Parts: sequence; C-alpha cells; structure tokens
Amino acid sequence: MNDIILAFLTAFALTYNAIPPIIRIAIKKNLMDEPGERRSHTVSTPSLGGIAIFAGVLFSIILWTPFDVFSGLQYILCGFIIIFLIGAKDDIDPISPYKKLVGELLAASILVFKSNIKLTSLYGIFGIYELPEAASIILSIFTILVTINAFNLIDGINGLSGSIATLISITLGTWFFLTDHLEFAIIAFALAGATIAFLRYNFTPAKIFMGDTGALLLGLVCAILAIKFIELHNILPPDHPFALKSVPAVAIGILILPLFDTLRVFVTRVLKGRSPLHPDRTHIHHLLIDSGFSHMQATYILLAVNAAFIVMVVYLNKLGNLFLLILILTLATVLSSALYFSVQRKKLKNQT
Repeated sequence: MNDIILAFLTAFALTYNAIPPIIRIAIKKNLMDEPGERRSHTVSTPSLGGIAIFAGVLFSIILWTPFDVFSGLQYILCGFIIIFLIGAKDDIDPISPYKKLVGELLAASILVFKSNIKLTSLYGIFGIYELPEAASIILSIFTILVTINAFNLIDGINGLSGSIATLISITLGTWFFLTDHLEFAIIAFALAGATIAFLRYNFTPAKIFMGDTGALLLGLVCAILAIKFIELHNILPPDHPFALKSVPAVAIGILILPLFDTLRVFVTRVLKGRSPLHPDRTHIHHLLIDSGFSHMQATYILLAVNAAFIVMVVYLNKLGNLFLLILILTLATVLSSALYFSVQRKKLKNQT
C-alpha cells in the first residue's frame, strides 16, 4: 500500500513541478498549438504537457516498482519510450498518421512478444474461450493500437483525456491493489498522479495541452492495464471476492468513452464514403461544444457518463459477456444518437 501511495505522490510532484518550466520553454521557442478550423481553442497554447506526464510516470514506476517480481517491466518501459518519441516528434514537427502507426505497432509488438501483455481468451464470447496463439497476438496488438489512438482522438477539449485516464487508472488500479497485483497498481496510480497534476494546468483556461506525447502514452498505459485486468482473471480463484464475471465486457465498459467514440466516428466516416482517418468535428465532445456547453461542462458530463458506465458494468457483471456488451453498445448508441440529432436540430433552427 505504501509503495502505491508513494508512486502516486512521486508522479504528481514531478509532473506538477515540471510543467511550469515546460510552458516557459514552449512559449520561448514558439512550440505552440495554434487555433484552427477543427480546434476548440482560440489562443495559441503550449502543447508539450505530455513530456511532464511521461517524466512523472516513468520516474515513479522505476523508483517504486519491485523489479524482482516484475521481470517484464523493462519491456513495458521500452514501449513507453517508443510512444514518447513518436508523440514528441509529432508535437514538434508533425509526421504522417501512417508513420505514427508504424511506431505504435513496434511498441505494441514489444509488449505482446516480450512482456506477455496479450489476450488469451474471449471468456465465451461467441462460444470462444482459449484463443490460438496467432489470433491472440493479432487481437492483442489490435487492442493496444485502438486504445492508444482512441485517447489521442478524444484529446480535443480541455481536461477530457486527462480526466478519463484518471478515472480509468484509479478504477483499474484499485482492482489490482485489491487482488494483490502491486506492480500494476503502481503503474495505474503513477499515471493517476501524473494526470491529476497535469489537469491543474489543463482545466479552462488551459495553460498547456498534453499533445500527442501525452495522449498516446495515456492510451498505451490504459491498454496495458485493461489487458492485464482481463488476463489476470484467468488465474484468479472463482470464489475470490473481487473476481468479476463477463470480464471483457466490463473492461470495455470501463473504457467506454474513448473506445465507443472512436468506433462511432470511424463507422460514420466510412458510411459517408470518407477515410476513417479523415479528421472532422464529429466526436462526442465536439457535439457537446456545438450544443452550447463549455469545455469544462462537456468534460464533466463525459466523465460522469463514463463513471456511470463503470458502475453499471460492475453491478451487472454477472449478466454474461454477450448480453452485457449488447447493453453497453445499445445504451452508448442511444445516448450519442440523441446528442447528434439534438445538434442537427439546433443547426437547422439557427439556419431558419
């Protein structure tokens, strides 16, 4: 318990104190995120906050994780460094999405092949339990890539990515602590400490953005935590007080906002005949802004919705994976559709 608290405090303190000099350097060197057509901000803002998050998380994990019981940690840290380099390069000198994807694929492959961060069972979804090795590798890499980019895609308004990552990491970190998996609890609470410190400077009026450096790292850490949350149930006794049923569905419910928003936007773009990578203003947070909510109001609403989904899936975890997945996706679709049509009606009303 003490190591978890110390990991949280260390990441918080380092990130909190690193951000002011990063802001000064970014302004001095003109490393700013400029307003634009698809941007939700109106003033030039430093965009290197992810450097402080990375430093806080990495230092805290190295300092407080018991390496003697976590031999795969070195490979996880290698993945962190690759993602950091990709994000920092893109924040300073933008690179193509395909080059970013290659780097993300390398990081994901290291995690899967060297650190054994992979899904080995579907827990009976569509009648599938244990996965063949090839399917396990492909599904695991795909899951990591999707989660990494999901956090990057929701990083569009003040406080949103950091708040959602904090909620997810505290939720999963608490479960790891309750099931005596100290090493992953430390990773989770190190991330929570860093993101909470960052949010002090990212809430409106935002003094700094996390940029790709931060968003990609948040996605990677949450992917690792979610996969291990699913996999560790394979070795957890069924009568353990904190063993959950329908584990994959519960994990999806915990990460519902970034995962569902990414799925919804990609499907919408494809149905309109566009590339799924084509940028636009159709994310849920954009819809809330277009509805008249401020950045912080939209962030609080989405944070509350994600928290409500977490409570729901934990409470209903005995329903079965398929039924719970259908319930999650149906409810998310209804809520997002209601918001979308509300925005469309408002736009039509303003035009007339």
